[in-house]
Amino acid sequence: MAEYDVIADQAGLEKVCAALAAGNGPVAVDVERASGFRYSQRAYLIQVYRRGAEVFLIDPPAVGDLSPLQAVIGDAEWVLHAASQDLPSLREVELVPPRIFDTELAARLLGHERVGLGAVVEDTLGITLAKAHSAADWSTRPLPQSWLEYAALDVLHLIDVYDALVAELAEQGKSDFAAEEFEAVRTRPAKPPREEPWRRLSGLHTVKGRRALAVARSLWQAREDYAREQDTAPGRLVPDRALAAAVRAEPATKADLARLKEFTGRASRSQLDRWWAAIEAGRVDPELPAARGSGDGMPPPRAWADRNPEADARLKAARPEVEAVAAALGMPTENLLTPDLLRRVAWTPPTQIDAGTIGEALAGLGARSWQIGQTAQVIADAFVGSVHEPAPGSERAS
Repeated sequence: MAEYDVIADQAGLEKVCAALAAGNGPVAVDVERASGFRYSQRAYLIQVYRRGAEVFLIDPPAVGDLSPLQAVIGDAEWVLHAASQDLPSLREVELVPPRIFDTELAARLLGHERVGLGAVVEDTLGITLAKAHSAADWSTRPLPQSWLEYAALDVLHLIDVYDALVAELAEQGKSDFAAEEFEAVRTRPAKPPREEPWRRLSGLHTVKGRRALAVARSLWQAREDYAREQDTAPGRLVPDRALAAAVRAEPATKADLARLKEFTGRASRSQLDRWWAAIEAGRVDPELPAARGSGDGMPPPRAWADRNPEADARLKAARPEVEAVAAALGMPTENLLTPDLLRRVAWTPPTQIDAGTIGEALAGLGARSWQIGQTAQVIADAFVGSVHEPAPGSERAS
């Protein structure tokens, strides 16, 4: 097993930068976080590889300023796998690629059945990677050698995979599709914060009544604040199911809460005062939450037949047509056009329906030009055709 050192200071980073500058071609980049262990999504290890150099493993919290690395690779194409997961963590340490190639997304566009990194490496290069440490706590220090070897392998073969997928994209005539998708991922803005993130609390559906929802909201916020303070994943402090159980139990006193066996988690008793204060605050909060969260104005498709029969007919007519185009292109339907975009344009179509107006509507919703070129006409045709389709059960018996 190869021995890997972790770059943990500026002197080491200078040597890395010199080696990378002497290398050539695109740069493979990967990030290891501590999801499920830490509150933040910060990078705890960054792996970099370039031909003509070697694999380098960098400890961002220890090194601090990574601007020398950005200066060296800031003009190169960066090769990542599932780039949308890594780019936010990279931006946080001011590492920003000028252009990217996403091997997972390329594999999806090419119709590969398996798109995980190990599967793509195996399918393109015939090399099997062990994925034993993918869910490890990468904030651990020191990092075990076995973990470092795993991390190094995540980038060691990525440039060879890149070469194989570039050729395959060209062979299938999908190079331009991929380029648009990669740029969309690279430039996608961060999602705005949810209006009511506490409503994602698992088990909230078992909580009845607006006052009980106010207590759940207060408990969720107290846990969120403490998790941020401790940089610990909230569920490791008190699981969602424990918060929901505490709300349902309606404890009369702090002692009752302490005796509640369903109220579990490593901070459930050590921070009992915090949780009890949150319960009390929720019980007197004058701003009661709505019984249901505010949606986006569009009901689930199963309710369309009753709520908006015309939209239901449009969606049912267009969906199989879009699926057929995806099948002909040899890619998943969701990569050709996300289901949400089709639902939205079916729910609120342009006044005048044709390929141009459908294309404009899709573009306004974020579809890329290649997606519009492949789907706008078939969607328009399906929408127009749906008007002439008789509603189920509407035929008169002869």
